[in-house]
Amino acid sequence: MSIVRRSSVFDPFADLWADPFEAFRSIVHAMSDSDTTAFANARMDWKETPEAHVFKADLPGVKKEEVKVEVEDGNVLVISGERTKEKEDKNEKWHRVERSSGKFVRRFRLPENTKVEEMKAGLENGVLTVTVPKAEVKKPEVKAIEISG
Repeated sequence: MSIVRRSSVFDPFADLWADPFEAFRSIVHAMSDSDTTAFANARMDWKETPEAHVFKADLPGVKKEEVKVEVEDGNVLVISGERTKEKEDKNEKWHRVERSSGKFVRRFRLPENTKVEEMKAGLENGVLTVTVPKAEVKKPEVKAIEISG
C-alpha cells in the first residue's frame, strides 16, 4: 500500500515513500491461495538410535496409496505424495477451509552407515514412519606391537 499520492507532476522522490515490500506481499498472497503451499513441506522428524535412523512425517488424511518412499542415487531418501482436495458440492456452503492439500516432497541424504536395502515404512494413524537400519561399524583392528629392548 503506497501512501504517496500520484500526480501528473514528475517527482523524483515519490518512490522513496512507497512500500518496498508491496511487490513481495502480492507474491506471498498469490502463493497462499494455491493448494500446495501449506502442505508443500510435510513436517518431518529424523532421529538416530543405536540401531537405525527413524523418519516420521505427519500426513493426516493421506492414504498409503498416495505416498511414495524411494531411495535415489543409493543414499537419498525421498518421501513424496499428494493429499487430494475434498470435492465441493454445489449444495454445500463452506465457512472456513484451513486444511491444506496438494503435493509434497522431502529429500534426505542418508549417512554412509545405512542399510537402504533393509528399509521399512509404515503409515499408521496419519503418521508415516520410515526406518533405515544402520550397518554395524567395524571397529578398527588393534594389533599390539612388541617393544624390544
